[in-house]
Amino acid sequence: MSVKPFAQADQQWVELIGQAREWFEEPLGQLLLREEQAVLCAELEKFFGGYLVHYGPHAEAPPVAARIQHHVRLGAPLPGVQIACEEQAWPLGEHAADLVVLQHGLDFSLSPHGLLREAARAVRPGGHLVIVGINPWSPWGARRAFSQGALRRARCISASRVADWLNLLGFALEKRRFGCYCPPLASPAWQARMAGWERVAGRWQSVGGGFYVLIARKLVVGLRPLRPPRREPMGKLLPLPLAKLNRREGGQ
Repeated sequence: MSVKPFAQADQQWVELIGQAREWFEEPLGQLLLREEQAVLCAELEKFFGGYLVHYGPHAEAPPVAARIQHHVRLGAPLPGVQIACEEQAWPLGEHAADLVVLQHGLDFSLSPHGLLREAARAVRPGGHLVIVGINPWSPWGARRAFSQGALRRARCISASRVADWLNLLGFALEKRRFGCYCPPLASPAWQARMAGWERVAGRWQSVGGGFYVLIARKLVVGLRPLRPPRREPMGKLLPLPLAKLNRREGGQ
């Protein structure tokens, strides 16, 4: 965890988040967020607790969980962010949140490992971490190679690799979902034509969706039982020899 004050935040990171926010305001970014919103709203209904923490670069209002009391949004000092902080220096105590949502946080990050560790640290044992990312094995991931600006700078880390990272951090993957099977075409007419394919492919849950959602639970660390102190073996009890008595017979 970094201890640098936020006033000395990396300007490269602030610029990256700003570019990503602009891309999510474009038609393609809005399409991706719209499809994600439907999936996240359905999944977050299942969680309950005290605090939900959301981290992501987009300006849209993050999804909410009706049975979680407080929602906090962290991130760069941009409109809509409640608590400004660096990606590796969250102002939260350890195990402070019941649920943490990283919505494209890893895609637009200078240090995905560091950000994931910081998010994992904030989750209480038994709590959950939800990660949304751009699927590199999809038309959306392929478009990255031909794009300019923020999408070209997106990392697009695969779901299987992120799942491996979660396992190393002590999380158990509970669910993996894909969505947005429409190709990244900005034309509303083409989006309307592909609406039927979106419904069919969504039921199949093939790996070609434009985004993935990983839901992982933080494992509870059990208490180690104390071993009883080692007892030294005792020697065998041997009968003591009886003293011989000299009995004098009468007359001797």
